[in-house]
Amino acid sequence: MPKGSNTPVPTTALRVELGWRSGPGVPDADASALLLVGGKVRSDADFVFYNQPAHSSGAVRHEGKRDADGRVTDTLLVDLARVEPAIETVVLAASTDGGTFAQVPDLYIEVRDDAGGTVAARFDSTGATVETAFVLGEFYRRQGAWKFRAVGQGYGSGLEGLATDFGITVDEPQHAAPSPDPRTVPVPPTAPDPAPAPPVTVPPSVHQAPPPPPPAPPATPVRLTKVTLTKAAPSVSLTKQGGTTGVMRVNLNWEVRKQFSGWGSKRGRAVALHNDLDLDLCALFELADGRKGVVQALGNAFGALHQPPYIHLDGDDRTGALSSGENLTINLDHRNDLRRVLVFVTIYEGARSFADLHATVTLQPQYGAAIDFSLDECTVPSTVCALALITNNGGDLIVQREARYLVPDRGVSPQRTVDRAYGWGMNWTPGRK
Repeated sequence: MPKGSNTPVPTTALRVELGWRSGPGVPDADASALLLVGGKVRSDADFVFYNQPAHSSGAVRHEGKRDADGRVTDTLLVDLARVEPAIETVVLAASTDGGTFAQVPDLYIEVRDDAGGTVAARFDSTGATVETAFVLGEFYRRQGAWKFRAVGQGYGSGLEGLATDFGITVDEPQHAAPSPDPRTVPVPPTAPDPAPAPPVTVPPSVHQAPPPPPPAPPATPVRLTKVTLTKAAPSVSLTKQGGTTGVMRVNLNWEVRKQFSGWGSKRGRAVALHNDLDLDLCALFELADGRKGVVQALGNAFGALHQPPYIHLDGDDRTGALSSGENLTINLDHRNDLRRVLVFVTIYEGARSFADLHATVTLQPQYGAAIDFSLDECTVPSTVCALALITNNGGDLIVQREARYLVPDRGVSPQRTVDRAYGWGMNWTPGRK
């Protein structure tokens, strides 16, 4: 589609893919969506992005990033049938992290039917210079139906500038007040304030108006900061990010790019993946008092959030979707009761290896920046992968990216394999779910 053109799209669930070619010096980019009434959001809740991945209506969700075959994609799922009647426009945007769009080659946005995969629209964005955010396209209502327009409008002020332009309140980083310069001359103390006047007593009156109600508390602004863990920078302090209270949600979502029915290939890789793939998100824990255990669906060991181990597995999912997916919740209000937590994933059934599985891990503290990372390509017959290790170092919670594929010995369970690799020292017995 040329810039400015439009085309009808079906009123159904549509997969919106933002993609570009990866390589040295190419900055990261992120997809986002804004639901508008009269050209503005109704509230900050109408902004869907990596720190707020789902709209309350269920109509829009951010599904996460994939990196494969030299290309990176970031995906939004937009169900136009579920968009509230008041919403007139769904803006589809992109922003860079650590560079400009002039450094992002082959940038495009593609709209596909989520059920059949049919391409409904595609816009290839070209000619970028200093822009750090783009409105690539938008869905808009026209005479009871939906259309897609290729926009291509750039911003030099990044995601913050784009968001505030549509009415989002952005949380600005707090900076400490500068300390006084020792070379300056101290200012003499001023005279003390005069004593306050005694209060005036107003006699009661039937005509006296009631006191005004207290002002409503201000809305919590949106936080745009995030942390992406890589091999070069694999760890982050939750304490320094201000994310050590409330709860932290750990999400695993995945996508199977290829489907195979056999074992092995010309390269000797384990590639037996099927549509009934069932992954289980799990966590080994060690408490400050020395107690150890596991949280997992196997054996119905779902844990507990408000009592030991202060970790709860939300459910068991087979889709990999971010809106449900595999989720653990950790109660950070009890961080001093936690010594270490190892989050890992096992293949319960449907595959003999993680090969050709593309997964993203997101840790979302309630009061801190989102932390995410992608798993590397699996080239070994692995059925268990250590994802992240959270350790309490003298009150400082550290999140360490592991992304470590492990290969169990014959007859050894995935759980026992990860236990041995990280020295948990637990006894294991067969279980089922």
